[in-house]
Amino acid sequence: MINFEIHGDNLTITDAMRNYIEEKIGKLERYFTNVPNATAHVKVKTYQNSGTKIEVTIPLKNVTLRAEERHDDLYAGIDLINNKLERQVRKYKTRVNRKHRDRGSEEDIFVDAQPTQPDLDEETTESDIEIIRSKTFHLKPMDPEEAVLQMNLLGHDFFVFNDRDTDGTSIVYRRKNGKYGLIETE
Repeated sequence: MINFEIHGDNLTITDAMRNYIEEKIGKLERYFTNVPNATAHVKVKTYQNSGTKIEVTIPLKNVTLRAEERHDDLYAGIDLINNKLERQVRKYKTRVNRKHRDRGSEEDIFVDAQPTQPDLDEETTESDIEIIRSKTFHLKPMDPEEAVLQMNLLGHDFFVFNDRDTDGTSIVYRRKNGKYGLIETE
């Protein structure tokens, strides 16, 4: 059973919103045979221009499902999120089932249900994933600000570096809004 943690930024989540989210996202359970204590983290944020942003993250045992959507209508955004998450589940299910069929073992994570709609993403198989270039480079110790400068100099959208303060591998990246994000490893 999927439990829900629903939070609103600049918005009070009403019972109608909560019920709609739980009903739509809860339908994902039909794809799984066993979903022990799965928690869907839902964040709804409103902006001054009446737009909403919905983020849903569902961490499971072997996969994390995540989708976000910006839309003027909250309920339409939730529908789009649900479609994205269903595509992710079907794509992952196809890969897992193919991998276990090739090995001669079966994984009992997914229900053997046929998708209700054809999806172009399902046609992407492991053989379609082709690594066309490989690079090796030395991770220079630097701070995140220096890494952002280096990333901008190279014209890339992300940059991997050795964080001088934590001595761990970190990644800086450019977000859609033009600001920067930092991913740190443990």
